[in-house]
Amino acid sequence: MDLKQIFQTRYPIIGVVHLQPLPTSPRWGGDLQAIISRAEREATALASGGVDGIIVENFFDAPFVKDQVDPAVVSAMTLLIQEIMNLVSLPIGINVLRNDGQSAMAIASCVQAQFIRVNVLTGVMATEQGLIEGKADQLLRYRRELGSDVKIFADILVKHALPLGSPNLTTTVEETIERGLADGVILSGWATGNPPSLADLELASAAALGTPVFIGSGANWENISTLMPAADGVIVSSSLKRHGQIDQPIDPIRVSQFVEATQRVLLKKGQDNHKSRTHG
Repeated sequence: MDLKQIFQTRYPIIGVVHLQPLPTSPRWGGDLQAIISRAEREATALASGGVDGIIVENFFDAPFVKDQVDPAVVSAMTLLIQEIMNLVSLPIGINVLRNDGQSAMAIASCVQAQFIRVNVLTGVMATEQGLIEGKADQLLRYRRELGSDVKIFADILVKHALPLGSPNLTTTVEETIERGLADGVILSGWATGNPPSLADLELASAAALGTPVFIGSGANWENISTLMPAADGVIVSSSLKRHGQIDQPIDPIRVSQFVEATQRVLLKKGQDNHKSRTHG
């Protein structure tokens, strides 16, 4: 898959809009307009800071249901994402937590978003929501049924979870792509805000054989020079928040700092790739 077709760049920086608690979630406050206004401010801050895409997720709906969310969540997210798309022209992705890929695909197809993130596409993970089983078969058939071209980016051994059995990272990447038909794979650390190791990124990139590999958590302007050379893109959230705190709003200055740091790495990566092709 060519990321340039979606993001206008080979190595996209994807910022995240964490939606405030939505209807039916335990902390729902009853004011959808306030949630829309904050989401619009966050999307604008990300866009003005120079990211290449935005992913929207119901992050503050915890504790999450493990599979199908309430229809009110789907309705609210559809409305919110449409409002964001009216404001910014960046490619939009959707993650319906904890693992409702079908709802994410439905929303994305209706609002013409470009991609979704699925935490568990294949295999079985033990999580605080219980055992989550990948449903690649249902999701891929549903995408075909919708006549949709929405891309599926799938987490590998997703954060806040433990795999059943002892899976090999290389094998998991290969199976997620070859048998789960993921369009891209995402590698995170153990929890939100924790980065994957460089060694794991390199293993995943080698196993992916050209399918894009994204850094899924823990990236900041200090470690991106180490991690980005082994990845095709980065999904970033916590380090872009005010004071780097997850419950704070997006800080446009931190977005700009991160984008500049990443672009310096990508400039060097592009030069190195050009040299290797020239001398290869």
